[in-house]
Amino acid sequence: MCGIYLTNIPYENGIVEEKLNSISFRGPDYTGIETVNDLTFGHLRLSILDLDPRSNQPMTFENLTLVFNGEIYNYKTVKKELRDLGYNFNTESDTEVLLIGYKHWGKTLLSRINGMFAFSIYNSRTNKLFSARDRIGVKPFYYYWQNGQLEICSQIRPLLKNKKINEEAISIYLDTDYIPSPYTIAEHVFKLPPGNYMEIDFTTNSLEISEYWNLKKVKIQDISYDDAKKELHNLLKDAVKIRLQSDVPIGSFLSGGIDSSLVSSIASNVSPTQINTFSIGFEDPKYDESKIAEQYAKIIKTNHTTTICRSSDIMELIPKLTEVYDEPFGDSSALPSLLLNKITKQYVTVALSGDGGDESFIGYPYYDSLIRNKFIIDIPYSIRKFLAHPSLLKIFGLNSHRVRNALKTKTRNDFIENIYTRKGFLLKEQRQNWMKHYQGYKKWSNIFLQKAADLQIKLWLENNSNVKVDRASMAYSVEVRSPFLDYRVIEYARTLPMHFKYEKGRQKKILRDILKEYIPEEVFNQPKQGFAAPIGTWMRNELREEFDRTLNDKFLNRVPNFNVNKFKQLYEKHMSEKEDHTTYIWKLFVLSKWYDEFNF
Repeated sequence: MCGIYLTNIPYENGIVEEKLNSISFRGPDYTGIETVNDLTFGHLRLSILDLDPRSNQPMTFENLTLVFNGEIYNYKTVKKELRDLGYNFNTESDTEVLLIGYKHWGKTLLSRINGMFAFSIYNSRTNKLFSARDRIGVKPFYYYWQNGQLEICSQIRPLLKNKKINEEAISIYLDTDYIPSPYTIAEHVFKLPPGNYMEIDFTTNSLEISEYWNLKKVKIQDISYDDAKKELHNLLKDAVKIRLQSDVPIGSFLSGGIDSSLVSSIASNVSPTQINTFSIGFEDPKYDESKIAEQYAKIIKTNHTTTICRSSDIMELIPKLTEVYDEPFGDSSALPSLLLNKITKQYVTVALSGDGGDESFIGYPYYDSLIRNKFIIDIPYSIRKFLAHPSLLKIFGLNSHRVRNALKTKTRNDFIENIYTRKGFLLKEQRQNWMKHYQGYKKWSNIFLQKAADLQIKLWLENNSNVKVDRASMAYSVEVRSPFLDYRVIEYARTLPMHFKYEKGRQKKILRDILKEYIPEEVFNQPKQGFAAPIGTWMRNELREEFDRTLNDKFLNRVPNFNVNKFKQLYEKHMSEKEDHTTYIWKLFVLSKWYDEFNF
């Protein structure tokens, strides 16, 4: 895992080095800069496989030059195929396998590799550049393209100088907690969508983006539950095993949840040595899962470390938040994620995680809400619209946020989308065009819950979860690998009958039944708190002065398309403990810090 940079802009000496230094935390072990023809390549290396300098980047093979961020988990298999075809290798790295694999197969290499990656390969003979991003969007890929000028980078900070703010992106951020691909916070800077590759011909100054992978229309397997459980268990074992390949120390994150405990259990079972596990706890018992995690660690026999997160820790990490999350990012769980990686780095450089399990196996609480309120959506809209009148809601006691949404929402799809966004809630003018990039979920399945899961995989997983994990881990030069983000696991989960995953409110049923083989059910069958800090309480108390000072009129009036008066009402209701508006207040707080950091 590293940082990549590439440009054809003729910067003065030292500028490219300055750009790389601004994100040096991504790769502290080696900085490489080379120029080929009119292209300058930059690379920041975090050494994981083949620690020898021979695997430094940029790497060249014949007429090809590569910069690569990520890991190819099945590189040994691909390497054997290439050796059988007559190729020789000078390193033990997956980087060389990727480069020679592209030499032989071209873009069809993408269907052969399993990993998390973002890379660019330049062909000096044809003067063409080939770039690609992994299927699920685990690794970031930003690019600037304007009038034949190109910049590519693993983070957006090096690309922001002299750019204008993208006001549409600010509105999208206020709708969600993040800026989804292909948008970014700056005009003319974009994210390459997951499962896509980009080809640039510098001779004709043409750029073309194509898709090589996506979710497909679901075809449910005719399979028994026991057979499905066995197949999934074997698949997860392989996904864990190939992610344990490392030439540096490796551990695993362990919370009180099903996903991380299953990953850690499998890792402990297949690893030849005792693994280290790590968790974050909170003083407030409503948020603390550390005691449960410690129980798990004893059962699966790991060397466990617990760190308690306090409000003072959060304040210390806020400058780090704006340093490494260089686009506005409103998920407050980024803060404990930063702390977790800070502690983890003291022991290991690579850590497994359970990210992705909730998305594929119906694990979030709002799936329950979808099922509970599904019958409301099936009532004709004209009747629901009548029932949504405030006086009737009060009479019938229908004050739930989800119920109100269900009554007011025109279609099932709109109701699903409202899980992930409050469109126009804090805006003067409602803007929804950005959702056009994520409409595929409507055609992939006719199953209500699977539709919601598919949208979450394509929208939330890439733009929230993956961003949070990548930036928090890279901030401390830690590589995080999640077996549940293996595309084979995601594809397999979608073919399982829904009642294998969700049955009568029992979420992640099949994962729970696999976990029983490692941890007794009475131990892991405890309420999950979720990985979030008690920000809402802290902002009313310890952090109140900081929030009052930061969210002032001067800042609020600078935010484009923003309903200042509505926000002030929410702010007052939250601080007086009448209502909970943590999410909205926190995202504005983060946006303010971002404005200060980048002087937009």
